[in-house]
Amino acid sequence: MAPPDFPAACNPDCRSQKAWRARMITMIVFVTRKTDLSYDEFSDYWLNRHAPLVKSVPEFMRHVRKYVQHHRAPGGEAVAPFGDSPDYDGVGEIWFDSREAMKAAFEEPRYLEVIRPDEKKFFDASRCLSFIGDEHIMTDTLIPTSS
Repeated sequence: MAPPDFPAACNPDCRSQKAWRARMITMIVFVTRKTDLSYDEFSDYWLNRHAPLVKSVPEFMRHVRKYVQHHRAPGGEAVAPFGDSPDYDGVGEIWFDSREAMKAAFEEPRYLEVIRPDEKKFFDASRCLSFIGDEHIMTDTLIPTSS
């Protein structure tokens, strides 16, 4: 069965989650907090104030297919097999149907009026890193293989 907000334009041959996800793009942002915030203050604000604000702006969210925040794993410093990234305090993912949908989302007047000013309260955009990519799923045991 297709996700509830499955794009109507998708033909019946692509009605599996795997096919749907594979055609989307993801904006991944390595986020650095403002210097006047502790990590805990940053994390709490991003999770408990900013995320609900983002989700409350339908003009922006109509373009978003998935919004994910990655905060530091609990239990002390994680050992990363490919090096650590102490310059970043979290990672955000926003999934869109296309680059055009992403562009439209960030040009929405309500994004510019409501969400963008809030971003400036807790992260330093000049010290963040963004990557836009298309996903190539090599394995995903969370999605059933049959449609």
